[in-house]
Formats: sequence, structure tokens, C-alpha cells
Amino acid sequence: MPGSATSGLSFQTPLIFEQGSPGRSGASLSADDLPEVDPKRAFGDMARQSPPQLPEVSEPEVVRHYVRLSQQNFAIDIGMYPLGSCTMKYNPKVNEWAARLTGFANLHPYMPDELVQGALELMWRLEQGLAEVCGMDRVSLHPAAGAQGELTGLMMIRAYHRAQGRDPKKVLIPDTAHGTNPASCALNGLQAVSFPVGEEGIVTTEALAPFVDDDVAAVMATNPNTVGLFESEMAAISELVHSKGGLVYGDGANLNALMGKARPGDLGIDVMQFNLHKTFTTPHGGGGPGCGPVGYKALLDPFAPVPVVEQRDGRFVLDYDSRPASVGRLRSFQGNFGMMVRAYAYLREMGAEGLKQATELAVLNANYLRVRLGEVWHVPYERICMHEVVISDRHLKDSHVTTMDVAKRLMDYGFHPPTVYFPLVVKGAMLIEPTETESLQTLDEFVDVMKTISDEANAEPDRAKSAPQVTRLRRLDETQAARKPVLRWTAPETPPEP
Repeated sequence: MPGSATSGLSFQTPLIFEQGSPGRSGASLSADDLPEVDPKRAFGDMARQSPPQLPEVSEPEVVRHYVRLSQQNFAIDIGMYPLGSCTMKYNPKVNEWAARLTGFANLHPYMPDELVQGALELMWRLEQGLAEVCGMDRVSLHPAAGAQGELTGLMMIRAYHRAQGRDPKKVLIPDTAHGTNPASCALNGLQAVSFPVGEEGIVTTEALAPFVDDDVAAVMATNPNTVGLFESEMAAISELVHSKGGLVYGDGANLNALMGKARPGDLGIDVMQFNLHKTFTTPHGGGGPGCGPVGYKALLDPFAPVPVVEQRDGRFVLDYDSRPASVGRLRSFQGNFGMMVRAYAYLREMGAEGLKQATELAVLNANYLRVRLGEVWHVPYERICMHEVVISDRHLKDSHVTTMDVAKRLMDYGFHPPTVYFPLVVKGAMLIEPTETESLQTLDEFVDVMKTISDEANAEPDRAKSAPQVTRLRRLDETQAARKPVLRWTAPETPPEP
């Protein structure tokens, strides 16, 4: 079978809590001279009645446990990660080298401006570069994620309207928009109003016009949208919304398909967030520190988060005071600086021509998959796409094999599943984004595997419906996991044998 994966991991390997024995330790600590502390005196009723049941293990056991976990987890450094909309893009190792330089990695956030000129200059230069890429006047580096960037952009829009003596409540969101948009509206006390896209899968001024009135604060548009199509009427949409006093928020999640080719600011967009993990190759996921800068036009500058890096008399300073109408601080200190270093390293390494080429390859790869997968799979929008393509399980209807079955079966062949059942406008959707970093050989292997799974679904449907079969864990009960999650380890009644 093409691309078949095997698992060399033991199904019987005990968890770290089930290893070790009393008195075993991997640490060597000298005795301290600290006085004994009465837990009840220090913690009162919160004091433990008995010691915590923590594993007592040796250093090799600890190291093997975490290495084993890393081997059981999939990552972009292992193989293709075709998550449409989420964009799992390869992280160049030069970015990691730059972020670990001692002068950057060991900075303390309370150091005075005059001792961190290099860091402030990097932030300032990153802002200039991002502003040029997206066609905005300024960029705030504060937000810790794309979703917080959305929140920030809408806060600035709300502040702008109130400064004009207005308080519009509605935010228009097409049903091909990014999934976090409605939540960002709710957190700002704004009303998310959904409206349908046209039959071609894009927003049209004709479909939008009936919803635009004096109570519209903004329209939020993802361009390219989440079916992978370019919003060709974006400039006209912006003009329509502006004519009623509203602003245009551009979800920049899919900038990977535009950079170097088109600038959202030139299409009438007033504010947008960057997802640095998507477009500028900083790490994604895992709950770690992220960065979701917000680019904005000059009319929103009075409301930008503070502090802002400014250049004065050849020096760089953090400006806290020149924006009295600011929406305030969005993040502790100046944001996640390590992510800024990584993004700046990528920006400088690529240059203008490199960013343009990355866009061209991302779009080329997605369209190559659109054509080749379309030989077997249903492609709802048979037209040139941008960075991602949507297919569906429609041709598998008689076999009763579903999109979820296909996703699980892909894991047996060593591929991470694509985004499933999203966007909602396509029934049984699989949203596939190859990015620019995948080779032709990898794309061909993915297509071959998808064809093999299609053939299996018709000849041996149970093979797909029982997948995955070679991963460490078999198919889980996802409904029960969502409704009754087990979030805490419980010690066995009988301790393990030493």
C-alpha cells in the first residue's frame, strides 16, 4: 500500500505514573539548612493530609517517557500536515537559532529602553515589514494569538465609532468566514450577523447590500475565504460598508495566499490580524506563546494598544502616553518577543521576492491537489482556488464511509488528516492546505493514498470504518471524550511491583 505506516511503539508501555518504586530518584540534591515548616500553619485548611501520589522514577525512566511521548505525537517535522484553514507550515530552523541568541533569549522585560535598543529596533523593523506586506499604516505586535488579534481589531473599531459619537452594534460575517469571528464579536459586546455568500462561494455586493445599514459597525471578511477562494469583490464591498459609516475588518489568517501579490489595505480593509504561525513560520499549537499582530490604517492609530515602539532622535522608545484614547494593554509587557524574532528572521531570509514566491508555490500546490484529487473526489468549487482546496465525501455515499472515516484511515498511511467537516457550507467537507513547503513527490503520494482509500471504501468499507489500525491508540469515542472527559489521573488501588 502506498505510504503505509508502521508502528514500532509498544502497546504495553506503562505511563509515567505507573513506573518506578518508592525511594527511586533521578535527582541528586545537597541537604538544605532551611527550618521545618508546619504545613497547617502555612496553608491552613488547604494543607494536604497526605503527600501527593507522584511517581518516584529514575532519570532514564523520565527521559524515555518524554521521548516516547514525542514519538507518539505527529508534527510538521515528521510529515505533511494538510490542515486547511489552520495552516501547519514548516518552521525553518534558522528561526529557532535566532530566537535562542543569548542577547534575545535572556532579556528581562523590565529592562530600561536604553539597554534593549536591539530588541526594540527588531520590533520596530518587524512592524515596518508587516505593514508593507499588508498595506497598512501601523502594526501592533501585542496580541498573543490570531484570535486575540481579532478581539483587538474589533476593540479598536468599537473605540473609533464611540469617538465619532456613534455606537453601532452589528458586525456582518459571511458564512465562509473564519470560525473565531463570532466569538470575537461577542467578547466586544457586538452582535454577529451572518449572511450567505453567492453560489460561486464568495461574497457579492448584491448579497451583502440588504444587510448594510447605519447600525453596522463593521464587516468581517476572510480573504481568501475558508473555501479557498479569493474575494474578488472586496474593494466594492469595502466601499459599500464605508458609505454607511462602517469599517472593514479583514481576517488575515490566509495571508499565505496573498503576500507579495496583493495587499489587503489596498482593497479597502481598515484593520486585520496576522497569524504569524500561518504565514511567517512561527510555531503553532500546543498552548505555547503565540503572536497575532494587528495591522491598521491611520484613522485607528489613536486607539492602538500601548506601549508602541517609536523611533525618536535615532533611538527607540516604548511610548505609553501619546494615545490617551488607546484600548489599553492587551498583553503583559510587549507581547511574546520570541515569536517576533522568529517572524523577523523569516521576513529577512525571504525578502520581497521570496515572500512572493512562497505565495505562488502555495497556490500552485493547492491547485495541483484540486485537479488531481478531482479525478476521484468531489470538488464543490470547480475553479482556480488559492492556498487550500475543499473536497467532499459525496462519491462515497453508497459505501457509508464518511469524511471522519477517511480522516482516520489517512493516519494509517502516515498522513495527518486534513480539516474535516469545515467549512460548514460544504457537506462532508475536507479542507486541504499543502502550503508552499511540500514537494511534488509528497503531493503525489498524498493523492495516491487518497485514491487508495477511495478504492478501499467501495471494496472493503469496514477497513476505513475501523481505522486507524496501526497507531498506538485505536479509534476513540470522540462523543464521550467531549461530554465526559477524563482530566485527572487516578492512582491504582494496588501500587505497581518494584
